[in-house]
Amino acid sequence: MKKIVFIVEKTRTGYSAFAAEDRYPVFTTGRNMGELRKNVLDAMNTWTEYKGLKAVTEKDVIIRLDLAQFFEYYKVINASALAERIGISQSLLSQYANRIKVPSEKQVNRILTGIKDLGKEFIHLELV
Repeated sequence: MKKIVFIVEKTRTGYSAFAAEDRYPVFTTGRNMGELRKNVLDAMNTWTEYKGLKAVTEKDVIIRLDLAQFFEYYKVINASALAERIGISQSLLSQYANRIKVPSEKQVNRILTGIKDLGKEFIHLELV
């Protein structure tokens, strides 16, 4: 199954998400990202059940945030340290995170790769 992309937007009460493709008329909300992800799966599976289609799993869904929303929600990630780690200007990453400048697709991929690489390191980390 092709991955289903959900576009996330910040609201006054949390987050809303809608399927990027018109063939999936699915949208939902959540107070935080964990609740939103759960609600996305529930909403998609309600729709797939109605249509008689195979159930969707978490692996079938992509949650898409813009950089500003990412850094707002995941405040635990220090943008300056991330910029240094991936080799881009701290000032430039700050401008992306504050919507002063819009990153190119190449820059978005570079930043996302850095974030995912950091996550992979955490998976294999143990603390004593």
